[in-house]
Amino acid sequence: MNLILEKTDQVPFFTDMRLVLNALDISAPDYDWYVSDLECFAPDVSNEDRWLSGDELDNLLQRQEIQFIWAVFSAVPKGVRCDVPCPPHGPYADGNGSFWDGTAITPQLDGALFEIVCWDSSATLLIGISPEAAESFKNTYPDARPL
Repeated sequence: MNLILEKTDQVPFFTDMRLVLNALDISAPDYDWYVSDLECFAPDVSNEDRWLSGDELDNLLQRQEIQFIWAVFSAVPKGVRCDVPCPPHGPYADGNGSFWDGTAITPQLDGALFEIVCWDSSATLLIGISPEAAESFKNTYPDARPL
């Protein structure tokens, strides 16, 4: 299932991954994460595409409040590291028109279970989430709608 949350006052600011994961009822340490196309306001966060364990992502999100402007968080089964195409062909948000062209949208990284896309600090896109996670998210943020 794919959802978008935009044009709402239900969040203090868009793309706060700690709030997104809580609303999805998902625990970051339950997955490994490939983080790509990252731009954020946090001096100690690298903008390089990279793998993070779920614990590393959880620690990062608990350590400070971060607004992600652009980013793709691709969740894979814990312990899995799939091949990632070299940039600029890996998962990306900035300039990615496939979210809006009407084609079926699936996670960009082969092997990803789902992805969370931070879109220009003005929207959060959820790609390939489970019906249970979608229901939890919509219960928290009723303005979320199908993408």
